[in-house]
Amino acid sequence: MNEHESLFAAIHEEVTLHEYSPAWPVAFDAERERLLLRFPGVFVDVQHIGSTSVPGLTAKPIIDILAGVKSMAAAESISNALCEAAYTTSAEFNETLTDRKWFMRWLNGHRTHHLHVVPYGAGVWHEHLRFRDALRLRPELAARYSTLKSNLAERHNADREAYTDAKSEFVRSVLRDA
Repeated sequence: MNEHESLFAAIHEEVTLHEYSPAWPVAFDAERERLLLRFPGVFVDVQHIGSTSVPGLTAKPIIDILAGVKSMAAAESISNALCEAAYTTSAEFNETLTDRKWFMRWLNGHRTHHLHVVPYGAGVWHEHLRFRDALRLRPELAARYSTLKSNLAERHNADREAYTDAKSEFVRSVLRDA
């Protein structure tokens, strides 16, 4: 499989959930350190978000990273450099985003990391952290989310966008209550 075919496979891979792994925070720490060393002074803060950041939660084994920068202009200015640092992105997808830039790392045809570069302290920054923290603090909420994700992964295993969209009402309800 050539590099283009491998990237295509990573973008279109099925939704497969895994039991929580203590290796996920370790993988986050390693990537956080790599980003901070590669881009000194660029990121205000870098946080582990998404299901791999919640102990005990099932997840797609993709490390979600929230990287805060000073502005959207700063996020845009590092796009090419991030792509030179083993990330890839979709220009078309990023054009639809007004509050962040999205990047993906992959290896052997599988996604390994999602990087969300956002203005530090903006609404999207706080929403990601509030959702993560709510799941970490309320095991019953994390269990409900895990059940929902399992059901949706079965229903939408070949459609990542439908899977993500189907979780959005749950996420909104948690944010309303957080």
